[in-house]
Amino acid sequence: MSDSESSPPPIDLPRIERAVREILAAVGEDPERNGLLDTPGRVARMYAELFSGLHQDPGRHLKRVFEETYDEMVLVRDISFNSMCEHHLLPFIGVAHVGYVPNGKVAGLSKLARVVEEISKRPQVQERMTEHIADLMESELKAKGVVVVLEASHSCMTIRGVRKPGSLTITSAVRGLFRTNESSRAEAFSLINGRPSNFIN
Repeated sequence: MSDSESSPPPIDLPRIERAVREILAAVGEDPERNGLLDTPGRVARMYAELFSGLHQDPGRHLKRVFEETYDEMVLVRDISFNSMCEHHLLPFIGVAHVGYVPNGKVAGLSKLARVVEEISKRPQVQERMTEHIADLMESELKAKGVVVVLEASHSCMTIRGVRKPGSLTITSAVRGLFRTNESSRAEAFSLINGRPSNFIN
């Protein structure tokens, strides 16, 4: 038997559908009523999309680089993302700011957004997602410094439990010179916060 015949599909859609029907029944609904008949299939396809990052290697986007002598900060701000909190399986939605100081090679700007997109598509906590992006940038690009900041609103805080809509969670991870050099770190956070640094006239 070949590997493709013996390996289960990355996302087991029928299994998710059965589980959704069971949940509907467990909360007192009728999975067979007209409005819910197609819901298990819709939810299964949604989960396949939301968790697609579990079966992808985001590092591949940083394999192709360009040799450059540029050694100042590169920052891409406001990369939108949505991810899923692993504690309640509810979404958290926000933006990522990703910056690095090249060490002889730069990545295509769109690749940074692709890294954020793929890492976001898995159940996780925001803190780990932030560190994952930073670690990947540091290891793949051998960057002199990396800074990653995520800002997100968590449904587990806004629609349940404490119910505080409008609350924002901010996490950061710094590597290399952004950790050791206070002025570089201050410049990065100034740009992320939308305030121009002193060197801009």
